[in-house]
Amino acid sequence: MFSKLGTGAVILALALVPGMGAKAQEVIKIGIPTGLSGANSVVAPSVVQSAELAVDEINAAGGILGKKVELDVADDGSGAAGAQKAADSLIFQKKVNALISMQTSAARNGMLPVVSRGKVPYIYTSLYEGRSCNKYLYADGAVPEQMVGPIVDHFMDAYKAKTFFLVGSDYAFGRGMLAFTKAYIEKKGGKVVGDEYQPMDATDWTAIISKMRSANPDAVIFSTAGGAPNVTLQKQYKAAGMKAPVGNLSVDEGTAKTMAADADGVFISASFLTNIDTSANKKFMSAMKAKFGDKLLTPNDLSVPEYDAVYLYKAAVEKAKTTTAEPVIAALAEVSFDGPRGKVQMNAQRHAPLTMYLGQVQADGSVKIVKSFPNVSPGEQCPKL
Repeated sequence: MFSKLGTGAVILALALVPGMGAKAQEVIKIGIPTGLSGANSVVAPSVVQSAELAVDEINAAGGILGKKVELDVADDGSGAAGAQKAADSLIFQKKVNALISMQTSAARNGMLPVVSRGKVPYIYTSLYEGRSCNKYLYADGAVPEQMVGPIVDHFMDAYKAKTFFLVGSDYAFGRGMLAFTKAYIEKKGGKVVGDEYQPMDATDWTAIISKMRSANPDAVIFSTAGGAPNVTLQKQYKAAGMKAPVGNLSVDEGTAKTMAADADGVFISASFLTNIDTSANKKFMSAMKAKFGDKLLTPNDLSVPEYDAVYLYKAAVEKAKTTTAEPVIAALAEVSFDGPRGKVQMNAQRHAPLTMYLGQVQADGSVKIVKSFPNVSPGEQCPKL
């Protein structure tokens, strides 16, 4: 179905609540601008699937405030210009009640002025570099304070790593994540012997891998744009015969599946992995398999927060008893949702404390949980809002 999605907005028809009409005032619209093309195209379709399941479940249970929920998906091209166009269409033409989306940081930053102008609640569901603060923005994905420690600490403890080489995409996410990582490494007594960046659409990492070889670090950490750059960098790193252990701050479990043996041994830090052993996650995974069958794309740490966020929006609207932006914005900090990642509440400066998992990719692309870290704080994010 995703091959038919164009670059414009696409309305996904979802099941109507029995007996409910199709009048505009009886519908709540959620806009999903996400990277169906560009760097995020590897993972964005799984994000849409998570949103579809959440809305199907909500509609089957009576909708929100008795109203049917519809999704309106728009391709943001994984970048700022595309995100601005997508947001403008969703907010001012399609008249969505909220935006809930996994996007690149470039897309998010490009879209925020449009969100402010449109005064629409916006839940950002991607792991990211942190400290994106706006009156209309909440985030339920992980930030560096939650992601970096598990990987760096493991390399220092298990591999006795003292020197690190960092590689990122040259935009807010890559630089923000690695700036935090460098400070954390130095605070722990380690040393960064190289940090290199390439554009989001880079495909040739030969020169950087050559620099890595010369620096001979004990460990390397990648923070490239989620999806395509992760695939090309890891494949070329493996093909070059590099041996230092790899930690990746942006690879998700779905992307790991596509990389398979190329990603064997890579460590990731995530708030969701498919084999989390809880009844809520087993229920979620069963529902996803029942809905999508052999079309199911691997649920992952970039898609499952979308599922949670749809339910968090539902809870906020029901608490506010309206879809009007201001009351919903106030309610988003107060509501919570117990889902496949556990309890999620965006009450820490518009971000969420999360249980984090250190995972290691296996040869078949699956991810083994190495260790869990309950209720990790996102730290200082938006103290002035």
